[in-house]
This record gives sequence, C-alpha cells and structure tokens, in this order.
Amino acid sequence: MQQIEQEVRQFVVDNFVRTAGNGDFSNQDSFLETGLVDSMGIMNLVEFVREKFSIIIENEELVPENWDSVQQVAEFVRSKVGMATQREEG
Repeated sequence: MQQIEQEVRQFVVDNFVRTAGNGDFSNQDSFLETGLVDSMGIMNLVEFVREKFSIIIENEELVPENWDSVQQVAEFVRSKVGMATQREEG
C-alpha cells in the first residue's frame, strides 16, 4: 500500500471507525454507501488532506468522485501534487 493511501486510511480509522480494531474496509469501499463517513466527516477529511499534503482544494473539487473512498482521495491528492510540481518546474 502506498504512503498516501496509508495516511488517508489511518485518518479514517482514527476518526470514523467506532468499533475498536474494525478497520475492515477496502480502499475502494464507498465511505458514504457503507456509512463509514458522513458528509460532515468528508469535510473533516478534506481539511486533513489540505493540511497534510499542503494542497489547495477548489470548491468545484468537492465532489464525491474525489472524496468517497481511500483510493479516490489518494488519486485526487496525487493529481494535485502532480499539478503543483508541474507549476513549480514550469
């Protein structure tokens, strides 16, 4: 498992998994469909990602396609970090 996935998964387990030791979900599982994270929790996740990875998140990027699973969040972060790196090199 890659580092971004590990960090996001650990945040979700630490903040949203209520049953001790029950981090039994896949990186592809929908947060909202499984009830693991609700809409307010997604906002906490957004703030964590913003601070942890030092990225700017635009309002139009606050869509389920970016925030509804560990995998989606990790892909979003990679795309934002990649864009920032390109701007710095350009």
